[in-house]
Amino acid sequence: MNIANIISSELGIKPAQAEAAIRLIDEGNTIPFIARYRKEVTGSLDDNILRTLSDRLTYLRNLEERKEEVIRLIDEQGKLTEELEQAIRAAQILREVEDLYRPYKQKKRTRATIAKEKGLEPLSLTIMLQEKGCDPLAVAAEYINPELGVETAEDALAGAMDIIAETISDNADYRKHIRTQTEQHALLKTVATTEEDSVYAMYYDFSEPVKSVAPHRVLAIDRGERENMLKVTLELDTQPITDYLNAQLIVNPQSPCAAVLADAAADAYKRLIAPSIEREVRSALTEQAGEQSIKLFSKNLHNLLMQPPIKGKTVLGLDPGYRTGCKAAVVDETGKVRATGVIYCTLDHHDKAKSKKIILDLIAKYQIDLIAIGNGTASKETELFVADLLPEAGREVYYMMVSEAGASVYSASKLAAEEFPDFTVEQRSAASIARRMQDPLSELVKIDPKAIGVGQYQHDMNQKRLGEALSGVVENCVNSVGVDLNTASAPLLSYVAGLNAQVSKNIVAYREETGKFTSRKQLLKVPKLGPKAFTQCAGFLRIPGATDILDNTPVHPESYAAAQALLTALGYSMNEVACGKLTDMPERLKELDLDAFCKENGVGRPTITDIAEALQKPGRDIRDELPAPVLRTDVMSIEDLKPGMTLTGTVRNVIDFGAFVDIGVHQDGLVHISQISKRFIKHPTDVLAVGDIVSVKVLEVDTKKGRIALTMKDV
Repeated sequence: MNIANIISSELGIKPAQAEAAIRLIDEGNTIPFIARYRKEVTGSLDDNILRTLSDRLTYLRNLEERKEEVIRLIDEQGKLTEELEQAIRAAQILREVEDLYRPYKQKKRTRATIAKEKGLEPLSLTIMLQEKGCDPLAVAAEYINPELGVETAEDALAGAMDIIAETISDNADYRKHIRTQTEQHALLKTVATTEEDSVYAMYYDFSEPVKSVAPHRVLAIDRGERENMLKVTLELDTQPITDYLNAQLIVNPQSPCAAVLADAAADAYKRLIAPSIEREVRSALTEQAGEQSIKLFSKNLHNLLMQPPIKGKTVLGLDPGYRTGCKAAVVDETGKVRATGVIYCTLDHHDKAKSKKIILDLIAKYQIDLIAIGNGTASKETELFVADLLPEAGREVYYMMVSEAGASVYSASKLAAEEFPDFTVEQRSAASIARRMQDPLSELVKIDPKAIGVGQYQHDMNQKRLGEALSGVVENCVNSVGVDLNTASAPLLSYVAGLNAQVSKNIVAYREETGKFTSRKQLLKVPKLGPKAFTQCAGFLRIPGATDILDNTPVHPESYAAAQALLTALGYSMNEVACGKLTDMPERLKELDLDAFCKENGVGRPTITDIAEALQKPGRDIRDELPAPVLRTDVMSIEDLKPGMTLTGTVRNVIDFGAFVDIGVHQDGLVHISQISKRFIKHPTDVLAVGDIVSVKVLEVDTKKGRIALTMKDV
């Protein structure tokens, strides 16, 4: 198996690109580093393709290992033929290898193995020969042996048929054909096991072809089955399969053995093959649905993490509550917590006038610009309270609802305790909510990505696979944006290419001990951060105000000489870079012989293009180019909504069947996939992303169930 060729074909890239990427991965380079700083080597493969390539590389190498193991195991039994070995080596997926290994796999005691212990295997072979004059029952009489438990000819014949049935079941070609038939023609059918109303009501009498059932339905049905609300089966017309097996097995229809073989084939399918294939097909459906959901979760998480930060603003974070009150934390523009407290404003008997004075005093004392309100319990009452006091603030103050997903996980974590040792869990949560508004990426990296809640059925997926995928997303986001070496927390640093949790803590400890970093080269003085790690991480770390302006750009230290040479060739000074005076660089670049320059300086065009872009905008944050979040000063409730109203909202979650949009009424509204666009779309992510600011129209409102139906058509 030429793995590079297989991957290049699957991903639509050149074999040389696949080979180069594999070589770089094997050398221990990280995906972000390869994507950003080895474009000439890979032909500019991006991080998404590289991660897919890495996953396939792991799968195919594991497949090769399994092939070698299976070949060895069969050979040790003395049953390996050249034809079988070739078939195993030619297998493209693990399931094909396991099908070929199935007849040689050590089995638990089955009806067939018991029959073989009774000496009935020769009888089964005789029947399968289908000789014209062979009377199965008469031949079976020769195998009567009471000592072995074979009392009659019928007993012998039944045992032989068990052996034949298992032989049929173990045949890789038969199983492949039947699996394909099942995948193409079976119906996934569900019925209720209860009469009570539930979220699974639409599946109480449901059927859909296996080949077209939507991933989110598969996951919903799986969960309903686990909760004993649904009974799930695959329905299939078995006649074509029976005909197929008979055509494969019966070579002499005139033989009396033909009828025995037909009965054995029917038994093989019903008792052995069908249940096994049903498990395999349903398992494959679940796996495919899980992968689709992981991709969706990953895309949503990426868009959430890449929300534009709100820089230079002091934020008041509010963690709403009823009995325990509303926890408050003031966070200044640098992210430092300046004050904390508790107000009581959500129940009728609370002293709201006193609470209002506390908030207004905080606004005046700390010059608060924004208020971040957690969207959990008591958030609606808190929002009403805040909207009511803003006109009295004496300055322009806005508020925004902020997702609390994962905030409780963070606030009770060891990390939060280390960060805020003197704070209560609730105070930590309020501070986290405020910081989420200031910089979603820096704050959300402190939380297990699985707890952030921008997916569907995430608890039903392969948790290891989900964790790996989401960690990759966070890593991509962190390295795409870059990290301020002098302000970043250890959790944020740990996602930088080449750094782990321990080295990240060492960086923070070094910074606290010796003061701010003034040069990337100082990283080499950090304990356990060697040259290899430095190569991987340096380009992603920024130092605002560094002695060398290049230390605050994505230019890698290995390319500093090339960057200086480019500036010289274009007639610029480093001081002009610092002052942002390279506005005419695109025009000057057109006059430069880039090919000659690249050859002279030993760099490629992609690197020079990236260097030129970085020099024009030192300290640039790519998130700043995205639409700013919606800030509010007034409040609406679900009761205020009327069909036909047009509103502006923020996409909070994108799922297979639509998107949930925050329109400022506490309850997110659903834009079903059919209401997203006038044109046909395969998936909501074709049009929408988490964080998008959209205009929507209200279609229906169900105040009792708290459901809002929205449309984006004709808006």
